[in-house]
Amino acid sequence: QVQLVESGGGLVQAGGSLRLSCAASGRTFRSCAIGWFRQAPGKEREFVAAISWSGGSTYYADSVKGRFTISRDNAKNTGYLQMNSLKPEDTAVYYCAADLDGGTYLLPIDYAYWGQGTQVTVSS
Repeated sequence: QVQLVESGGGLVQAGGSLRLSCAASGRTFRSCAIGWFRQAPGKEREFVAAISWSGGSTYYADSVKGRFTISRDNAKNTGYLQMNSLKPEDTAVYYCAADLDGGTYLLPIDYAYWGQGTQVTVSS
């Protein structure tokens, strides 16, 4: 069992930066892949970024590539999403997700454990 708690969301102007954190409990976290998803009002939850259990592989949605960076610190049981050059269209609730690394990362169904979400609002 893994429990996830996101933090770091907030209100930022376009062009600004935020760093989201995903604090995990549970011994299996170090064997888990981490994904970040987001959901804007009236839209489906969409993939943002993912990282393998070792941190050796990372994946990004085209819309955030070059602006967002996913990372993890297994010693701290924490995952991160550094978001730079934020745009108003990045406004959404951001969710951290995790599951034992099975080699697939891009779909919500790839993850069994989810955090409660943190709101990110980017003003123009």
